[in-house]
Amino acid sequence: MGTPATMRALQQTSLNGPQDMQLITDVPVPSPRQGEVLIRVTAAGVNFADISKAHGTFLSGPQPPYLAGFEAAGVIVAMGDAVSGLQPGDRVIGVGSGAFAEYMVLPAGAAVPLPEGWTEQQTLGLLVSWPTALAALRPLGAIAPGQTVLIHAAAGGTGQAAVRLAKHYGATVIGTASPSKHETVLALGADHVLDSRAGDLAAEVLRLTDGVDLVLESAGGATFEASLAAAKRITGRVVVYGVAGGGASMTNWDLVYKHQIHVIGLNIGVLIQAAPQIFGEVMGELFELIATGVLTPGRPTTYDLADGPKALAELEARATAGKLALLP
Repeated sequence: MGTPATMRALQQTSLNGPQDMQLITDVPVPSPRQGEVLIRVTAAGVNFADISKAHGTFLSGPQPPYLAGFEAAGVIVAMGDAVSGLQPGDRVIGVGSGAFAEYMVLPAGAAVPLPEGWTEQQTLGLLVSWPTALAALRPLGAIAPGQTVLIHAAAGGTGQAAVRLAKHYGATVIGTASPSKHETVLALGADHVLDSRAGDLAAEVLRLTDGVDLVLESAGGATFEASLAAAKRITGRVVVYGVAGGGASMTNWDLVYKHQIHVIGLNIGVLIQAAPQIFGEVMGELFELIATGVLTPGRPTTYDLADGPKALAELEARATAGKLALLP
């Protein structure tokens, strides 16, 4: 069966949010150019960055109208020239553009073979959530056995990965989540879980500790201030990799007189481009964890492709837990 000429895809039509994402049924199927492969998408990952792009708050994000999504897994159906090491029929996962569609083009170098025995759905997050969590904990956060880490949005895709990894590396884990998700976070191995919407989150953390060694900060907004206040003076680290709750400010005065801590920014796309050696080490560590059975296949919550706007709205409203996937 050959590749069709057109496909279904989700198109973002404005910068007013994912409610203006529409299903288009006659989008031309892209053709792979030199060094590219075309995959038939069987599962696409839903990420908070998709929401940021839909609102126009993602730095240098696409301008509407554009095909939404960037993380997908599927089967190679065609290849451009100068592609080696891959062949039609290979199952891969990759990050590109236009993932919320039936077909997607990927640079051949960005097409990662699926781990043995894993389905496409189970690999979602392997190139986004998991490396973000591991990079935040290890090369940037320098977590060590016996230290304590505070993980915000611990029930989300990246948060769940971070809880599991932090426990594997011997840390005490304090997670934050809405009360309905506390059992989920505890089941992942967290030692404590706090209400993410508590009035004085920092005070709750300091009731349990004398300050945490590391904070994984993705909430933004008012929670960012709580993250700074919860970190240990001088040695505490705050790795910031998300702005889900909006922007927050910090001044040099704050660092000298109020929060004497290390603040580290993380964007996985920039890490890949600016520090490919570090990213390579992170991915090597992840695949070693897979090989030894520490990292096991994920179980995303799935939605039909047409329900992509609903999935994004629920993610934005903090009404979901774990990884979300769209099935074309």
